[in-house]
Amino acid sequence: MDARTGVELGSMADAVLQPGFVGKEPPPWLRRRLAEGLGGVALFARNVVDRDQVAALTAALRAEKPDVIVAIDEEAGDVTRIDAHTGSPWPGNLALGAIDDPALTRDVACHIGRDLAAAGITLDYAPDADVNNDPNNPVIGSRAFGAEPDRVARHTAAWINGLQEAGVAACAKHFPGHGNTSVDSHLDVPLIKAGRAELDALELVPFRAAIAAGVQAVMSAHLRVPSLDPEMPATLSRRIMTDLLRGELGFDGLIVTDGIEMRAISDRYGLANATVLALAAGADAICVGGEHADEETAIMLRDAIVAAVHAGELSEERLADAAARVARLAAWSVAAPKTAPDPRAAALGLSAARRALRISAPDALFPLADAPHVIEFQPQLNLAIAPETPWGLLAPLAELVPATGVRLSSPDGLPDALTASIGRPLVLVVRDPHRYPWMTDSLKGALSVRPDAIVVEMGVPAAPLGDVHIATFGATAAAGRAVAELLAGRP
Repeated sequence: MDARTGVELGSMADAVLQPGFVGKEPPPWLRRRLAEGLGGVALFARNVVDRDQVAALTAALRAEKPDVIVAIDEEAGDVTRIDAHTGSPWPGNLALGAIDDPALTRDVACHIGRDLAAAGITLDYAPDADVNNDPNNPVIGSRAFGAEPDRVARHTAAWINGLQEAGVAACAKHFPGHGNTSVDSHLDVPLIKAGRAELDALELVPFRAAIAAGVQAVMSAHLRVPSLDPEMPATLSRRIMTDLLRGELGFDGLIVTDGIEMRAISDRYGLANATVLALAAGADAICVGGEHADEETAIMLRDAIVAAVHAGELSEERLADAAARVARLAAWSVAAPKTAPDPRAAALGLSAARRALRISAPDALFPLADAPHVIEFQPQLNLAIAPETPWGLLAPLAELVPATGVRLSSPDGLPDALTASIGRPLVLVVRDPHRYPWMTDSLKGALSVRPDAIVVEMGVPAAPLGDVHIATFGATAAAGRAVAELLAGRP
């Protein structure tokens, strides 16, 4: 191939990459690569201070490439990037599914879209369209709209409509469905044992709804589904990405991979090889940068793509098709009408969080008669949640009443915490205790001493424990505030 063709191949290879970077403003290498044709950039919590800073950052990116795709993983629930340092002001997917008002879900997503658009974001890696039908799922949980496929489908469609109405492209994930697994693909390869009939009845229902709603992008899952492909994980499977998603389901938009450096893929195939295999299977854009956020990685992947074309491992036509789909999404983003953020959005988020609350004892009396003592039980959070994202009840409650408390990551401090609660109302805050034996045992032990304690579940509700059990369906800032106001009687 002549030099011009080599340059064109390099440009097409750059176009399909969506790398991350370190810092609150674009580093020189990223500016240079954008000017050379890099198609997109993925923002993470490490890139965010506040909305004004993000808007300045994205403006700097567009100064190098006006139609660059700027993506972020903003589910506006427990997984948030734009509000990673403060917690999301929205109730999250599971809470919206519990309310089951698709019009509300659409309104929430539209406000989120307006907010992202004002900050210069063009692609949101959301909504989560997984059916969380395994209650022990360590990575989906409250990120899903629920465990019923029809409920998940109608809220997935509503979320997509609202977000894209605001001019931000939605991305339904994680195809073909990550809900029926107890393995986190950040760490290993999940296995979905469902047969094709079960997949059609469960996992694929929300993705069909997403496609019918006109979703601009779909994100692949790093998991194995032997009934669809006995050998390759979905991200690297032509049977799943091309034959099923493109052919059978008729999706014609952008297919983007989940983070290509996640161990489910990178441990077995390596970053460069996995990138080539994903493109050959039908993916159009490669998300990378959660862990490898440097110029060397971006160059390595570009060069690997070009080398694969020269070696006949990836056809030039497939690469050109992928680059063209990236360009099409970029053009959609530029042309999509934008609407300024609505100052009433914060009130809507808190109102929705209040609507989501479920109290097991309808005759329970609030506000509490005295300032409470709060014991929060800290689970091990999955890697999709930014570690700096705050959660819990003690902080918002202490803003309203002189509450005290402690957060425990093991049962060791429980006796002292219970002693400190003597003579005061006790609130026990948990998050998916059914997944953590130590937490369930601690909760039961605490209730045996203090049966009058109020239990607040901020994860996926299981069998209620305690006489008064409050479920929030998520651990967002809005959820914490809603419960704090209830207990304090201070709306």
